[in-house]
Amino acid sequence: MKQKYKYPKRDFILSFGKAQVSAFLGGVSDFAIYTFCLQAFGFSAHGSNIVSGSLGAVVNFLINRYWAFDSKTMPLGNQLWKFVLVVLGSITLKSTGIYLLVDYFFLNPFYSKLILELVVSLGFNFTMQKYWVFKK
Repeated sequence: MKQKYKYPKRDFILSFGKAQVSAFLGGVSDFAIYTFCLQAFGFSAHGSNIVSGSLGAVVNFLINRYWAFDSKTMPLGNQLWKFVLVVLGSITLKSTGIYLLVDYFFLNPFYSKLILELVVSLGFNFTMQKYWVFKK
């Protein structure tokens, strides 16, 4: 009988890459919906952001569940509540970090956002999604 070998490093890199594609598609969806709500519906920037962020998160969740982490065995509800907690944690980390970088370290707000988006997305979001939300 042939033994099936696993390649943990390759599997990690593959899931990491897929998760980044998923995050990118969620971000593109977020931005497109934001622009549409702002221009076509005349929503406020804040209102547009709430709608687009929520729908972008749904896109990201579905791509992660069915493609990036291929984790369809756990009930949808179990993954969804965990995903919501990760999103809330991510927002909290980014908001706190931006506040500190802008108000205490006097960094440019755009650079601060970019730095925090990268650090939180790559460090916190990916780790929590791979090993907790979509754990197999």
